[in-house]
Amino acid sequence: MSVRLIPAPISLEFSKLSDEKKEEYAREFQQLSDSDEDPISQWLKLAKARGETRDTDDVLLNLMVELHRKIDKLEMTIKGDKPKRIELDVSADIDSIGHEHFHIKEPVLEKGLEYYGRITMPVHPKRDVAVYFKAVDNSLAEIIQIHERDAKEWSSYLAARERVLIREAKQKKDS
Repeated sequence: MSVRLIPAPISLEFSKLSDEKKEEYAREFQQLSDSDEDPISQWLKLAKARGETRDTDDVLLNLMVELHRKIDKLEMTIKGDKPKRIELDVSADIDSIGHEHFHIKEPVLEKGLEYYGRITMPVHPKRDVAVYFKAVDNSLAEIIQIHERDAKEWSSYLAARERVLIREAKQKKDS
């Protein structure tokens, strides 16, 4: 099987799927989805749906929302609160990605097994993306379930990485 991958340094935490933790993984998967976001995101969605933001600059509005989130995170840090996340067994580095695949630097997967994981996307705003994936071999994984919004963000990040590599190759060629 030939899979096209683009170099992309991303962090990943994951665990093997097990019947004991299946429900916990499903709950966290839903919590990390678009449907169960923070209160400011819910407010923004409702305001957009009601048309209350049509006369507002989208970029400025998004920056203000991100500023609000950062203040919330600072407040959580000061109080010592942490977002509740399931403890996952393995931390690994992804070294390259494709549209439906990713490659892990170290061979830590077991071929044919399914896993649940969180990928820390290096985009603005930085956030965790929940995925279910299957090991194609000991370092190549195929994404089998990801939320629609996260899939779009994944594809956008992949395209951005491709553009960076094309620019770098062109600069090398010109020099």
